[in-house]
Amino acid sequence: MRKTLIALAFLPLLTAPPAAAAPGLTWTIPCPDYGMSPSPTAGLACATLRVPLDYAHPDRTIELTLSRHAGTPGKRRGVLLMNPGGPGSPGLAMPAQLLQRMGGSGLPDAYDVIGFDPRGTTYSTPVTCAMTTSEERGAVLGPYAAGAGDVTATAAKARVVAEKCGTASTKDLLPHMTTANTARDLDRIRAALGERKISYYGVSYGSYLGAAYASMFPGHTDRIVLDSVLGPRGLDVRANRRFAEGFDDRFPDFAAWAAERDDVYHLGRTPAAVTAKFFELAAVRGPGFRSGTWNGLYDDAFFPALARDWAGAARTTAGPLDGDSHAALQLQVLCNDSDWPERLGYYQYAVERDRVKHPMFGPAAANVNPCAFWPVERAEPPVRVGGPGPANVLLVQNLRDPATPLSGARETRAAFGPRARLVTVDDGGHGVFTRENACGNEAVLGYLRDGVFPAADGSCQSAR
Repeated sequence: MRKTLIALAFLPLLTAPPAAAAPGLTWTIPCPDYGMSPSPTAGLACATLRVPLDYAHPDRTIELTLSRHAGTPGKRRGVLLMNPGGPGSPGLAMPAQLLQRMGGSGLPDAYDVIGFDPRGTTYSTPVTCAMTTSEERGAVLGPYAAGAGDVTATAAKARVVAEKCGTASTKDLLPHMTTANTARDLDRIRAALGERKISYYGVSYGSYLGAAYASMFPGHTDRIVLDSVLGPRGLDVRANRRFAEGFDDRFPDFAAWAAERDDVYHLGRTPAAVTAKFFELAAVRGPGFRSGTWNGLYDDAFFPALARDWAGAARTTAGPLDGDSHAALQLQVLCNDSDWPERLGYYQYAVERDRVKHPMFGPAAANVNPCAFWPVERAEPPVRVGGPGPANVLLVQNLRDPATPLSGARETRAAFGPRARLVTVDDGGHGVFTRENACGNEAVLGYLRDGVFPAADGSCQSAR
C-alpha cells in the first residue's frame, strides 16, 4: 500500500537535461486522424520526439507525437504549446481548432502553434489498464452512493481496476505517468524546437500542467495562460470532491434555461420546479443520471441534448476517443500525482458529509476510486506550484464552472502570488477562451497576441 513520503516533501524536483541534448524535429504531412473523417488534424504537420520514460534514469525512451501550425513569416513571435486537459485527452488537433475558432484574430499568425498527445495516450506511446467496460473506464469518478454499503461495493470494483492497471501489458510504464514528467516533456519539446522560451495555453487539467511547468521551469516561460483552473494540488481527492461544488455552482444556469423552455421540454416552469424534477428523475434513473447531468453542464451548447435526455430521448453513444488509453492515462496520472486516502472509512464519512453539503452530486464526487488501491508507490512528491519566477501567468476562470470551481482558481492565484493575475468571467461552463464571452476572449488575446498583462486581477460581465 502507498504511504505518504513526508521526508521527500522538501526535495527538489528533477529537471530535464539541457536543451543541447535534445534532437531536432522532422515535420511531415498528413498528421494522424484519430480514425475520424473529416480529419480533425487536416492542414497540420506532425513530428515525433523521443523523451525519457524516467528522467532520473533517461536511457529508456518513449515517443511523443506533436503537431504544428506554422506562424506567419514577419508576424511570428514565438511558439505556443497547447494542452486540452484530461489528463489523457489527445491534443494533436488543438492547433487546427485554434485556427478554426480564432483564425481572424491574428493569434495563429503570431506563433508556431504546437499540439501534442501527452505521454501515455493515443499517438504517443500509449498505456493501458486493460479496461473492457465503460464502467471500468469511468471508475475515476465513483457512482452516487446511497450509503456506506454502496461505497463498499464501489471499492470492490475499484480494487479490480487498480489491479488491472498494475498487471497490464504496460505496467512498467505506469509509475512514470505523472504531471511532473509531462512538464519535463514540455521542456524537451521546447528544446527540440530550438526555443529559449515557450508560451503555453492549457485548459482544465491542462491548467495544472501549465502551472507545473511554470513552477519547474520558470526561466523557460514566455506567456502562460491557464484556463478553467484547478487548485495548486491538481486532481487530488480534494479536487474530486469539488466536482460537487462545481455542480451546485452551475446547475442553476441549466435550471433557468430549461424553465424558460418549458413549452418545449416540460421539465418545469420555474428553476425550482426543474430542480425538483432533477431529484425526481435521479430517484428512478439511477447514478448514471446524475453523472450524465454533470457532463451536460460543461457547455451551454449541451443544454438541449441534456434536456432531451431528461425528457427520455435517446442518449449519445461513445466516440472514437473514448477508449482504454485515454481512461488509463487519466487514472494513472491522478493516482501517481497524489497520495489518496486508503481507508474505506474516509470515503464513507466523506460521502455522508457531502450528501448534506452537496446533495445533488456530493456522494458521487466523494466516492472511492481505484487510487485508494493503487499498486505502485509515488516516485516523487507532487509538483509544488508557485515559487520565484517572472510575472507572466494569466488565469481565466468562469464563476460557475462545473468541473473546476472558482475556489481552485483562487488557490492557484494565491500560490503564484505576484507572478499571476486572475480574470474572472460572469458565466457558466468549462472553459473561457474561444467561447461566447468577448471580454474573456479579449483578455487572453490581449496577452498572448499583444503582450498586455493585466496590472491587477479583473472581471468580465456576462455575455448574455
